[in-house]
Amino acid sequence: MRQEQNRNRIFFKAIAWLFCLSSLFTSCAQEKKPNFIIFFVDDLGWNDVGYMGSKYYETPHIDQMAKEGMVFTNAYANAPNCAPSRACLMSGQYSPRHGVYTVGRPDRGKVENRKLVPHPNKTELSGEIVTIAEALKKFGYTNAHMGKWHLGNSDKTRPEAQGFDVNIGGNELGHPKSYFSPYRNPDLSDGKEGEYLTDRLTNEALDFINSNKENPFFLYLSHYAVHTPIQAKSDLISKYKDKKPHLGQDNPSYAAMVESMDQSLGRILQKLKELDLDENTLVLFFSDNGGHGGITNHTPLKGSKGMLYEGGIREPMIAWWPKNIRSGSRSDEVVIGTDFYPTLVTLAGGNPKDFPIDGEDLTPLFFQKNNLEREAIYWHFPAYLEGYLGIKQEEALTRGWRAVPSGAIRKGDWKLIEDFEDGRLQLYNIKEDISESNDLSASHPEKKEELWKDLKNWRKNFNAPVPTEKNSLYETK
Repeated sequence: MRQEQNRNRIFFKAIAWLFCLSSLFTSCAQEKKPNFIIFFVDDLGWNDVGYMGSKYYETPHIDQMAKEGMVFTNAYANAPNCAPSRACLMSGQYSPRHGVYTVGRPDRGKVENRKLVPHPNKTELSGEIVTIAEALKKFGYTNAHMGKWHLGNSDKTRPEAQGFDVNIGGNELGHPKSYFSPYRNPDLSDGKEGEYLTDRLTNEALDFINSNKENPFFLYLSHYAVHTPIQAKSDLISKYKDKKPHLGQDNPSYAAMVESMDQSLGRILQKLKELDLDENTLVLFFSDNGGHGGITNHTPLKGSKGMLYEGGIREPMIAWWPKNIRSGSRSDEVVIGTDFYPTLVTLAGGNPKDFPIDGEDLTPLFFQKNNLEREAIYWHFPAYLEGYLGIKQEEALTRGWRAVPSGAIRKGDWKLIEDFEDGRLQLYNIKEDISESNDLSASHPEKKEELWKDLKNWRKNFNAPVPTEKNSLYETK
């Protein structure tokens, strides 16, 4: 009898020990930090994807991601062109804090057409700024940058100096010299002759995911696609040559680039599923600015890349995180690129308030718990950006410019654009007039004054420079 009792005690002790181990493993699994992937596309327009209405470009993987995740219907880039949007995403700060306002020189275009002397522009993101990658390293993340960096190439401003453990192809370049190997990129070894850049970066990303599957990682897959030069794989180009255009979208080579980018996303999501990482990985799909106006078309939006109209700053955005973000959900909240930083810090277990950032944590939207408390978002562009060369100027252009020194605010359904050259104020109700075809500044003077006051107060709080010096070489017409 005593032997049997001892055996029972040993048995129940073993069961209890196994239960403790099981609880410990469950607790560890629950505490495992999520992985993060920002799938960042260059120059992808708001409706350059199927789920946003394009019937010319084919993006089945992006469309499936939209079905499985949360679609953001009011998502914006922080600037109408590449470098400043990237600086805002990496820093979590509005442009007046880091000084990157445009690409290259702020005095682009013909000097005799510039009424004002633009504010100086920085072309590098200061090494003093704590980037999103550096913030995540504090929480044990391994970080990889792949593709376009465009924020500097010095010892203090390259990706490796800004918190990334791995850098593939990132430096000061704003676009590739070639989408086919040889790439002539000092930070990307050449592949076999004819290898396609979008495919190569995807292969590198898959290798990184596979090598870091046991530990939390942050992958910033910042494709050079679909920026110029417009170069695509010949078989995909042929596919679109016989396809019927749709709402001004009719460029077979560009369409082929979009499809290659879509295939890249599909491969990334498939790898996460194969490795059972999908339920522990947040993937954010986004673009840095609107599409090139000479290559694609954003109807019904007004404008394109380089403009503060919707076509230059409104973006497709999806958040995908199976079992965490409800499949087929959507958010109509107004969000912007600087929101990515605090969102990832929160999910990594940190406090966004510990970092000098301007964005808002999006996790309440992901989990459909609360709306954001923010009243407005802002843009500041104290520079000039010339019109597209070699094509007919769009109606949206301001006196032949894509952008003159200007600023903008979106507050609720309302948007105000201020032209610093002549003081003109344009007011639109974006919900009722997404095409910005009806300027309501005269018929709604109270709303105009309200938004203008908010915009000026924001500029004051952020020390945002407004060009006022007259250009002595300006020629009046």
